[in-house]
Amino acid sequence: MKYVVEVSNVDKSYGKTKVLNNINLKLLSGKIYGIIGRNGSGKSVLMKCICGFVHPDVGEIHVYGRKVGKDVEFAQDVGFIIESPGFLPQYSAYKNLAYFYSIKNKIDKDTIEKYIRLVGLDPHDKKKVGKFSMGMKQRLGIAQAIMESPSLIIVDEPFNGLDISGVQEMRNLFLEMKKEGKTIILVSHNRDDINILCDEVYEMDQGVLKQMY
Repeated sequence: MKYVVEVSNVDKSYGKTKVLNNINLKLLSGKIYGIIGRNGSGKSVLMKCICGFVHPDVGEIHVYGRKVGKDVEFAQDVGFIIESPGFLPQYSAYKNLAYFYSIKNKIDKDTIEKYIRLVGLDPHDKKKVGKFSMGMKQRLGIAQAIMESPSLIIVDEPFNGLDISGVQEMRNLFLEMKKEGKTIILVSHNRDDINILCDEVYEMDQGVLKQMY
């Protein structure tokens, strides 16, 4: 059985504070995994380690069989929102995504417009992102995370600021991506999101990860 993500015996400390304590995790394709826990419990640090933005002190992380930090500097084929999505406030939604898309030398107008529409925004709206509501920024963050059709999607509180209809729209989007075989790691404080979307749920407490169900 080939795992999308394998986290093996991972520790991470900042000074005398241990933020990840012997983390072990194996994730398969086509599933949504939920991680819950209080602020400061280590959830975001674990997500950053999986992506390769932070390196563990001990242990290994493999994404699609490649060791992060050794075989590849950063995990490949991953879209993410960790903590808050960051945008250029002086530009529109379209210009922001076009900028991020161009970093990999790929600018496809139709694809950018498609994903902006997919999250319920207007690709022709000239409004600056700096004037967006929190919910609109979250929608745009989701578009940024998924617009290159990554196989692994890591999202930290993706439904913050969305109204009831917006939450339902985004839940449906995530369930569709699961049907397509995507692997999704969802960090959320909202038990409804976790219960409705997730196949397996883990709790992080003081750097220790335990499977709930």
